[in-house]
Amino acid sequence: MAKSSRLSARVKPFGFAARGLVTMFQAEYNARVHALATVIAVSAGFILGIDRLEWVALVLTIAAVWSLEAVNTAIEAVCDLVSPEQHPLVEKAKDVAAGAVLVAALAALVVAGLIFIPRVISLYTN
Repeated sequence: MAKSSRLSARVKPFGFAARGLVTMFQAEYNARVHALATVIAVSAGFILGIDRLEWVALVLTIAAVWSLEAVNTAIEAVCDLVSPEQHPLVEKAKDVAAGAVLVAALAALVVAGLIFIPRVISLYTN
């Protein structure tokens, strides 16, 4: 196999992944909500000058929410393919996947609160 085709074979999966993220962003309202929350959180991090460990916590929680949103979207798509009609097990799978996203999103809110609330309070008290 030529060097350029080996490189192409290694780069191609990134294209598939990018296409999946674009598809998720276009199809899922919640993904757009998460995108807005991400922009707000990252902007607040820069504006308020959070430290390295706070960035780690913020990035990990953002990544968890995005990752679980992607898995939820994939599970919903597979469920819709396998069982287009209502089925209790499909409903259960979709609900559990959505619940996982909710847990991550609530954890991200807690982390954001722990990072940003003290800084915002200190802006108003100093």
